[in-house]
Amino acid sequence: MEQEYREKMSQQHYDAEQQRLSYLKGTRRTEVADALAEARSHGDLSENAEYDEARNEQARLEDEIKKLEYTLEHAEIISTLSSDTVSTGCGVILSRAEFNGQPQKIETLQIVGRSEADYDKHKISDDSPIGKAVLGKRVGDTFIVEAPVGIMTFTVLEISSTGVFEKHPEG
Repeated sequence: MEQEYREKMSQQHYDAEQQRLSYLKGTRRTEVADALAEARSHGDLSENAEYDEARNEQARLEDEIKKLEYTLEHAEIISTLSSDTVSTGCGVILSRAEFNGQPQKIETLQIVGRSEADYDKHKISDDSPIGKAVLGKRVGDTFIVEAPVGIMTFTVLEISSTGVFEKHPEG
């Protein structure tokens, strides 16, 4: 029997997604319904581009609501984290060895669920190549990641059970 996928996320992210869902089902649905009614009032629906666009927007909104409801129904809130081993929700400072002519680099990342990933904020998915490879590692462990840009070697320098660090080393 295939095991059901559970989207891992922090309580903070879960709460934010719940708020977003409430907005989409309330305010946003009303806005789209109003736009649809306005477009419908312009007469002949067969040649009404405004009506077609409003219907498309309504379909996109309902699709987004369904996806968000599914994600929240299948959410697994990350609660207990250890600073001994890397798990989803942890922060990690990694040393990436020199590769492809690029110098060694220190990276500070937080390992999060897919829906919470945002590389610009240094949050990577536990389903990404680096995320998968670092799970279960301890401080001092070295691991290899095969990525489209080549084979990279990382060493775990530090783990934070809170997901954040006092200082963020730059590399």
